[in-house]
Amino acid sequence: MNATTARSRQASAIDRTIDAAIAAAGANDCATVDYQQLIGKPAKPGSFRDRFALTETGAHALVYGSLACAIGNFSLMLPMAVIWFAIARYVQHVSNPAIALPAFWPIVGVSILILAVMFAAQWWQYSATYNQIYGESARTRLALAEKLRTLPMSFFSRRSTADLTCAVLTDCANLEQLFSHVMPELFGTTISTCVVLIALFVYDWRLALAVAWVLPIAIVLLLISRNVQQTSAREFNERRLAVAAGIQESLECAAQLRASGQTERYLAGLDAKIDAAERTQVHSELVPGVIVSGAQILLTVGKASVILVGAQLVARGQVDFTTYMVFLLCAAMIYAPIAVLFESIAELMNIDTHTARLREIHAERAQTGAEVCTPAGYDITFDHVTFSYRDDAAGNDTADNNHASRDAQRVLDDVSFTARQGEITALVGPSGGGKSTVSKLAARFWDADHGVVRVGGVDVSSVAPEVLLRDYAIVFQDVVLFNDTITENIRLGRRDASDEEVLAAARAANCDDFVTHMAHGYDTIIGENGATLSGGERQRISIARALLKDAPIVLLDEATASLDVENETRVQSALSRLLRGKTVLVIAHRMRTVMNANKIVVLDHGRVVEQGTPSALLASNGLFAHMAQLQTDAQSWTLRTAHKISDGVSTDNNK
Repeated sequence: MNATTARSRQASAIDRTIDAAIAAAGANDCATVDYQQLIGKPAKPGSFRDRFALTETGAHALVYGSLACAIGNFSLMLPMAVIWFAIARYVQHVSNPAIALPAFWPIVGVSILILAVMFAAQWWQYSATYNQIYGESARTRLALAEKLRTLPMSFFSRRSTADLTCAVLTDCANLEQLFSHVMPELFGTTISTCVVLIALFVYDWRLALAVAWVLPIAIVLLLISRNVQQTSAREFNERRLAVAAGIQESLECAAQLRASGQTERYLAGLDAKIDAAERTQVHSELVPGVIVSGAQILLTVGKASVILVGAQLVARGQVDFTTYMVFLLCAAMIYAPIAVLFESIAELMNIDTHTARLREIHAERAQTGAEVCTPAGYDITFDHVTFSYRDDAAGNDTADNNHASRDAQRVLDDVSFTARQGEITALVGPSGGGKSTVSKLAARFWDADHGVVRVGGVDVSSVAPEVLLRDYAIVFQDVVLFNDTITENIRLGRRDASDEEVLAAARAANCDDFVTHMAHGYDTIIGENGATLSGGERQRISIARALLKDAPIVLLDEATASLDVENETRVQSALSRLLRGKTVLVIAHRMRTVMNANKIVVLDHGRVVEQGTPSALLASNGLFAHMAQLQTDAQSWTLRTAHKISDGVSTDNNK
C-alpha cells in the first residue's frame, strides 16, 4: 500500500467525517465563540506572540506569570537575610564576647513573617502560572477549534488525520506544559538571576565573578544543543506522524489487509517506521541530553569555584567569613532554579515544532460571509463555473478520486445549469466527470475559481457556510455515524428536535423495520461509525437525519449505490418522502435511479455535454443514451464457466 493510497484514504476519511458534520451544522444553531475575540489583536509576523502562537491575553498572562516567578525566586532568598544576620552576630560574639547574641523570639517572629511572605509569593506564583496559563490553554484550544470550523474543505483534504490530531491534542498539551511550567520559570529565573548577580557584583565583584563565570558557558552549550535538538525534532516529528498514520490506516483497513493476505507484510513496514522513529528519538534526546548534563555539571563546578575563591579571599583577609557564607548561600539559591530549568530545557527546544502547525492553521484563510441569507427561492444556478484543484485546494472527491495529481487540474470547465425548486435534477456521467465536485460547490465546500454558484439568486460565496447549510440536507453514499444511540444519531439532523419528532423521522425513513428487532430499540448503541448496522440500515438513518432537518435543498450523493435490491427499495421509499417539494440535486450511476428526474445534466471531463429530460436525452442518442444502453446490456450478463474439451480448446457453457 503506497503513500499516495494511504494519503488518499486518510483525506477521504476526513472528507466523510467533516461532510457529515457540515451537513448537520445548518440545523444546529449552537453557540459559537468569536475567533477574533479569543486571539485578540493579530500578532505581527515574527513577533514573540507569533512565534509562540499566543493569544493577546495569553501573552499578558505569560508576562504576569514570569514576574510572579521572579518574585517567587526572590522570596526564596529571604531566609538568607535571617541566616546572614544570625551568622554575623554569632561571629561577632565569638570574636568579642561583649557583643550579645540576638534574642531568640524576635528571630522567630521575623522568620514566621518571612515564611508568610514566601507562602504568599509562592501562592501568587502558582496562581499566575497555572491558573492563568491553563486559561490560555483553553483559549488556544477554543481558537483552534473555531478556526478549523471556518476552514474550507480543501484544507482538510490536504492535511492528514494524524497531523491534525497531533495539532489539536499533542501540540496543545505540550504548549500547555511549556507555558505553565517552563516559560514562566525561564523568564522569572532570568530576571531574578540578573538582579541578584548585579547585587553580588556591587557587593564583591571577585566572588560574584566566581558565581557567574559558568553561566555564559552553560548558555553556549544549551544553544549548541538547541540546534541539534531542533534538527532531530523535525525529523522525529515527521517519522512520528508517519507511524501514527500507519497505525490508523492498519486499523481502518484491517479487514482488507487480512482478506488480501497482506497483514504481515504491512505490519513489517509499520515496524520499520516505528524503528526509524525510535532511532530518531534516541538521537534527538541523547546528544542534547549529554550537552545539558554537561551544563548541569558546570553549575557544580561553579559552586566549587565559589568555595575555592572565597576560601582564598578569607585566608588573605580580603573578605570576612560572613560575606563568604552569604555568597555560598547565594550561589546555591541561584543555581537551584537554573538546574531545575535545565531538566525541562528539551521541551523548550522543541517549542518551534509544536507551534509551527498551530501557526500554519491560524494563517489559513477562513471561509467567511454574511450571517444572514434571504434567497428568493431555492433554485441552484451554476453560471459558467470553472474549478481546479490546486495545492491550496487539494480535494479528495469520492466520485472523482481517480485523479493521480490535483495540482492545478481543471475539474469543472464552464459549467452552467439550473436545478429548480420542486424538481429533481440528476447529475450523471463517467467517473471523474466532476459530479461530486458540482454537488460540493453547491454547498460551498469549496469556492469556484471562476463563475458564480447561486441559491435563490444569492452568491453562495458571499454567505457564511454554517448559515448557508441551514437550508441543506445532505445524504452521502458513505454515511458517518457516531458511537451513540440510534436516536441521538438521527437527532444530529436537528439538535432541538423532541423524541417524538426523531421517532417520526425514523419511521418515515423505514427505520422501524430493523430497530424493532434490537434489544433496546432506538436506545441501542450502534458502535463506532455504526459498526453493528448494515449498509442499508446506515443509509436509512442518514435519510432520517435529512427528514428531521426538513431543509428546502437536498443533495444526494450515490445514496443507493451500494445497496441490495431489498434495501434499495426501502431507501427509495424513504427518499420519496424526503424529496417532496424540495430542490433536489442527485448523483447516480444507475440509470434507472434517474429516469424519474425532471432534468438530467450529463458531465464528461468537467464539462456539461448534455442536459434535458430523460426522454429527450434518450432520443438524442448522445452520451446519456449510450450509458443507458450499456447498463441495459449489462443486466443480461452472467458469470461464465470454461471447460476443457478433448482438443485442448476451452468452451463456454454459460452464455
